[in-house]
Parts: sequence; structure tokens; C-alpha cells
Amino acid sequence: MTASWRFSALADRHRALGSKLEDWSGMGTAWSYDGDADAEYVAIRTKAGLMDVSGLKKVHVTGPHASHLIDLATTRDVDKIYPGKSAYACMLNEAGKFTDDCLLYRTGPNAWMVVHGSGTGHEELTKAAMGRDVSIRFDDDLHDLSLQGPLAVDYLADHVPGIRDLPYFHHMQTRLFGLPVMISRTGYTGERGYEIFCRGQDAPAIWDRILEEGAGLGIIPCRFTTLDMLRVESYLLFYPYDNSQKYPFAEEGPGDTLWELGLDFTVSPGKTGFRGAEEHYRLKGRERFKIFGVLLEGEAPSDEGAPIFRDGRQVGIATCGMYSVLARRSMAIARLDVDCAVPGTPLEVRNATGPIRATAHSLPFDDPKKLKRTAKG
Repeated sequence: MTASWRFSALADRHRALGSKLEDWSGMGTAWSYDGDADAEYVAIRTKAGLMDVSGLKKVHVTGPHASHLIDLATTRDVDKIYPGKSAYACMLNEAGKFTDDCLLYRTGPNAWMVVHGSGTGHEELTKAAMGRDVSIRFDDDLHDLSLQGPLAVDYLADHVPGIRDLPYFHHMQTRLFGLPVMISRTGYTGERGYEIFCRGQDAPAIWDRILEEGAGLGIIPCRFTTLDMLRVESYLLFYPYDNSQKYPFAEEGPGDTLWELGLDFTVSPGKTGFRGAEEHYRLKGRERFKIFGVLLEGEAPSDEGAPIFRDGRQVGIATCGMYSVLARRSMAIARLDVDCAVPGTPLEVRNATGPIRATAHSLPFDDPKKLKRTAKG
């Protein structure tokens, strides 16, 4: 906790559940709870779970040049994002390499909120703001409670009029339990879910009431690292754990292209003029690796950073692995050589306890058509 300078209003709730509040992005975060992580994973996949993801950084961008700044710093076409809509976007450096990902929330004609993790998103926005009529304000009072799972909408429908009609990647300003909130239909689980943005002073009351009233639906509190199990199945990357900042290439500085990460879809068709755009387009077809899936035999998950071999030659690294008690299979996200990122390629994951036979598999493993997270009604 010596590195922590940000504090969740829910810290005492997390300690009561067994967390030691390990640091993430400067905030003491509930990486672990007492009890079974598999039960939390099952709850989110089959019912619903509540997580405190307030460690995400919230940055308000306002003023006459706010949209111009967002257009310069991110890969999305801002003209297609209207108030009440959000979008997943990436930020690049001048070399066309990924530096952060974020969610863009347009809250008004000249008002945006950018939510990002532990990358350099705030710095990128500040750099783009130089000489422009725009205000950038980091908001650490705003907390983010993530209610995820197929029954999340059933619970919220009793309290929030119109929540069933809120489309995927849209948000609404409303009240929950009489308290002012912004509810966004987004999340990091691959399930239908909602993020509840609230004042720090209101977070404990909202947390307690959801868990108390939602118990009958099977809603339970979930640790931050339950997201690792969900993200592996759903192809959701986590900076820097899947990136070259953690797994650098020999004699090369850190930095991956969107083509390598499979995030090129975040560039709006035909968009130019964003930071790193020319290099981004130039680097297409020059991938050094591909983010890809790996299915392992048996129940053992891959070690974090386990080397992956093919015919006695190392061809990649498993960045995050999990065993699904629902799908009954072990799977991992991996950085694979391009020629091995082909479904069905035989591989070997070399855990510390010994080698495991594996097969390359396309991502995502779960719900490839994204029918769950986009469901209506």
C-alpha cells in the first residue's frame, strides 16, 4: 500500500470481506477476498456480481475544444458519439504504438468523461490540450461500482425507470435509491452489465443496498481479480499484463501495434489525424506477434508468463490463464508468433510444474457474437 495515493470509500467493506487492499493504479484495490473465486465467477456468468472498480481513473474534459482534443488523442470519430453514448477507444504514441485504452463518455455537447486504467491516458490528454480552450479535471471522488451478469438488469429495473431500454455502450443520468448517479451499460466481463458512477459519499450506501436486496437473486460481492477469469474467456486485454511493457522483445523498447493486439477495430473507418495515425497505418502487415487464444488439456491453468513452444521452439507467452468450472476447460490469452496464431495449431505450454499440451484457439472463447452483452429488453 506504500504506492497508494487514491482511496476507495468502500475500503472497510473490502477489508471485512478479507481483502488486504493491494495497490492497483495508485488505489488500494480488493484483489482478493476470503472465500471461493470460482463462486464469484459463476455468479457473474449465471446471476450477477458487484465489484468496486473505482481504481479506474476518471477524467473530465470540458470546453469549446473538448471534442477536438478527444479527436486528436484517441482513435474514434467523435462526431459519431452523441451525448448519452460511449465508445471504447485506444491512444497511441507518435510511433503508432499502443499506450492506453479507454472508454469515452460524451456527457454533453462540450463535455466528455474519459475512463482509463493504469496506462498514460491522463498524460496523453494533457499533452493534447496544450494551447487549446479546454479543461481537464481528474475526478477521484467519482466511484465506479460494476454490477455485472444476466440478472443485473432485473435488479436495476425495480429502481431505475427505462434501464431495460438502455442500449449497449449508452449511459443515462438518473437516480438510484434517491442518489444521483450515471449508469452506463458497459463492463469488463463479457456479460450484460452496468457501471454505476456515484459520489464517494454515496458509494457505501449503494454497495450495501444492492448486496442486501440482491441477495435473493444471487448477487454477491466479487474481488477485482475475478475479472481475470472473465476477461480471458471474453478477449478483454489488461494493460500492461498482455503488453510488451511486461513482455518486451529483445533489443526493442516497449510498444505494440493495434494490429498485433487485435484492437485495430477501435480506429473509426477512414479516420486520420489522431496521434500516431500515419505510423499505425504504415505498420499494418508488419506484425511481430498476434494476441490469440490457447486451449490447454486438463484442468491446470497456465502460469502467468508461461512460455509456449511448438516443435521445441518457443513461439509465445501465456499472459493470463484460467480454468472454467462452467465450460470445463482451461484456456489462456497468449502472445503468439504470427504463423502459430491459427486455430488448431498444436502447442505446448511449459508451466513451472511441467509441460501441458495445448491448441491455438480464436478469441473470444465465450459468446463470440457478443449476444449476451448486447441483449435487448
